Amino acid sequence: MKNNEKVTSQSDKRGLLLIIAATLVACIVMGVVDAVIRPGYIAKSLVKATLFIGLPLICRIINKDISPFSYLRPNLRGILLSLALGVAVLAIILGSYFALRGIFDFSGVTKSLESNVGVTKDNFLFVAAYISLINSFLEEFFFRGFAFLTLCRFVSCQAAYIFSSAAFTLYHIAIMIGWFSPAVFVLIMIGLFAGAVIFNYIDQKNGSIYSSWLIHMGANFAINTIGYILFTTS
Repeated sequence: MKNNEKVTSQSDKRGLLLIIAATLVACIVMGVVDAVIRPGYIAKSLVKATLFIGLPLICRIINKDISPFSYLRPNLRGILLSLALGVAVLAIILGSYFALRGIFDFSGVTKSLESNVGVTKDNFLFVAAYISLINSFLEEFFFRGFAFLTLCRFVSCQAAYIFSSAAFTLYHIAIMIGWFSPAVFVLIMIGLFAGAVIFNYIDQKNGSIYSSWLIHMGANFAINTIGYILFTTS
């Protein structure tokens, strides 16, 4: 089946519902884990990995047309451009932080990380490396490979753009509650939605999640650098 063909059989409609339901379940469960249960970072990471890999695998077993694993093949043509974009995103985020840190209060970031996630100055570098390399890959596989590229096989890609980007933003709300002032929080949520749309577009063009993963990695490196600065200067 070609990527732009839409499925209409009863089985394929069930596949569509499977993707939507699995995505929402993952976001809701992670929201409860992040905002209510608040386990240690290792336990939370295990739950996330189980959901983000396990749910697409279960959907694949139930319906063979659900094939997010097919988007794990790298497209070398887009790798260099994506790497350059990742470096550019890193520079933009760091530049924005240094330009705005005298205007907005970022002190809530380290307090929330310590109280809600268990991330401290001592384990920050380990957590930062995991977030940049592994966590970013899990999110790209789930939100781009599963909730977007695979979803495009079942509905219009316009609808998949909105659903995947909204789910990606929703997923981050519970993580970042209390980190920033309300104004900064709203700006970041808008930025996350816009970033997800861009990631979707890039992966759609290249037929692979590795393009957005490299850019996502650059953004996480920048954010983690800011976190390290906040931890070491607080």
